[in-house]
Amino acid sequence: MPLIALTGGIAAGKSTVSERLAHHGAVIVDADGIVRDLQRPGAPVTREIADVFGADVLTDDGELDRAVLGAIVFSDPEARARLNAIVHPAVRAESDRRFRAAFAANPGAVVVYDVPLLVEARVDDPWDRIVVVHAPAALRSRRLVELRGMSPEEAAGRIAAQVSDEARLAIADDVIDTSGSLADTHAQVDRLWERLRG
Repeated sequence: MPLIALTGGIAAGKSTVSERLAHHGAVIVDADGIVRDLQRPGAPVTREIADVFGADVLTDDGELDRAVLGAIVFSDPEARARLNAIVHPAVRAESDRRFRAAFAANPGAVVVYDVPLLVEARVDDPWDRIVVVHAPAALRSRRLVELRGMSPEEAAGRIAAQVSDEARLAIADDVIDTSGSLADTHAQVDRLWERLRG
């Protein structure tokens, strides 16, 4: 019943790796999905964010306005730390609940926690393996511009707001290099799966 942490910088290709692991039978617990669940209109986390950052971070229907909140926190490390102090403990509690549920349903499951901010928030948790999805920053920046419509300046800012590639690679038990073809990435994930099941 291995518990695997899967991380990587923005636009590194974590979703591609996660989808391939799910194809093989892994149970994926998605940190970003948990964040969206916890930040639905009226949820305690959403209310606390609005209390701290002001009502302007909510739309008229109570949704979190991620663009407004992002503009605040991506340019201000102190604001980002305040947001993380609200969100991270709630995400930790909910992800732990989902891990326990997955193993209760299938004690032999391979559970993969897809988590962008592993180094920042949960690196010391008792993971069986840490898998880092890696692509050079220049390639990730190009993906953000070409695939997500960001300006080069926005892309650079998003990458700079995360920990360095070196910090992520330093904690890796396994590295999936996504700078090549999709088939090459899939082949690396397939080999990883064999090791995880072995």
